[in-house]
Amino acid sequence: MAITLNHTIVPAHDKEASARFFAEIFGLKYESSAGHFAPVKVNDTLTLDFDNSQHFEWHHYAFHVSDEEFDAIFNRINGAGLKYGSSPWSREDMQINNWHGGRGVYFSDPNGHILELLTRT
Repeated sequence: MAITLNHTIVPAHDKEASARFFAEIFGLKYESSAGHFAPVKVNDTLTLDFDNSQHFEWHHYAFHVSDEEFDAIFNRINGAGLKYGSSPWSREDMQINNWHGGRGVYFSDPNGHILELLTRT
């Protein structure tokens, strides 16, 4: 059996708003809180469980996506007026990168977490 990441907890100032933001930008569904968490199912094997926290360090979440998914998510990033960038250190240069023959982009969520899209690993 291959090891897969099943879920991870994403600290947030407002778990509901953060789950809605993530689901909207990534084209996913957020239905409601489930117990203590605000879960967003990313795919068949991964759920992000957003949880309220007052103090936390930012995290980096990288998502390998198809070219079509990249286009759709990038269009939602632009539509939301979000700043984005070509590297984790340049998240507001309004450029995408072409590392490894694919495309990549970085942007921040409302909690300061770095979200990355990449079409090639």
